[in-house]
Amino acid sequence: NSGQLGLGDTVQRSSPTQVGSLTNWKLVVGGFYHTLALKTDLSLWSWGYNTYGQLGLGDTVHRSSPTQVGSLTNWKSFVGGVYHTLALKTDNSLWSWGYNTIGALGLGDIVARSSPVQIGSLTDWKLVVAGGYHTLALKTDNSLWSWGHNYYGSLGLGDIVARSSPTQVGSLTNWKSVVAGYYHTLALKTDLSLWSWGYNYFGELGLGDIAHRSSPTQVGSLTNWKSVVGGWDHTLALKTDNTLWSWGDNTDGTLGLGDIVARSSPTQVGSLTNWKSVVGGDVHTLAIQHGFA
Repeated sequence: NSGQLGLGDTVQRSSPTQVGSLTNWKLVVGGFYHTLALKTDLSLWSWGYNTYGQLGLGDTVHRSSPTQVGSLTNWKSFVGGVYHTLALKTDNSLWSWGYNTIGALGLGDIVARSSPVQIGSLTDWKLVVAGGYHTLALKTDNSLWSWGHNYYGSLGLGDIVARSSPTQVGSLTNWKSVVAGYYHTLALKTDLSLWSWGYNYFGELGLGDIAHRSSPTQVGSLTNWKSVVGGWDHTLALKTDNTLWSWGDNTDGTLGLGDIVARSSPTQVGSLTNWKSVVGGDVHTLAIQHGFA
């Protein structure tokens, strides 16, 4: 309804439809109602909902077709929150734009931006992820940083105070990866232990209860986690033995456990050990098995 499919109209589709005819796309990610994509020449393109400038095109006009963000061809990766966007350039500088009422852009204020603005001047950023209204990023020294919405402790800073500038999560430099759900956060350490914090009403933190956390808390005691992803209010993870696990909200069967009962602890999805990757959407989940893709 905002042109987020990039097909030049606002007509919904129930089957895959090619976006244009070009075959030079490299990477694509979706925000809540907006989409961003990278071409092989490292140019960045966006389309969809743009009320807060999350397309980075210098205005707040929706687009129904891919439109290039500026003219530079030095973009590396990017993520979309509900209404905000963040991106890394090839020089490891970090940029943001879009909705900023709670400081999710990390620019030290709460002013929305409709064009990419660099976060600080450092070029030591490694990875960035966006939750609903909060942001987390890893630096090249494996330190973890967060900013934005923090009412449920989703920044992992030991409180529920919002931040408008990057703030380090603890002092450790052993973080490997981080992902964000709508209001909850999960991260892997280099020893393959899994940690979570933030909103936990449905048990999406995997800690066996529904109490929110404002500081990183280890999920169990095992160190055999391979990857983790956050859906809206649910979580999925792969272990090193390629088993698939899920927990959190399950109202629509998003956990893949054959029922609609929420879980507050990691629960194995079936008994197979051939899972390759998994992603969590709003209230749905998709995964690929080895041997099939």
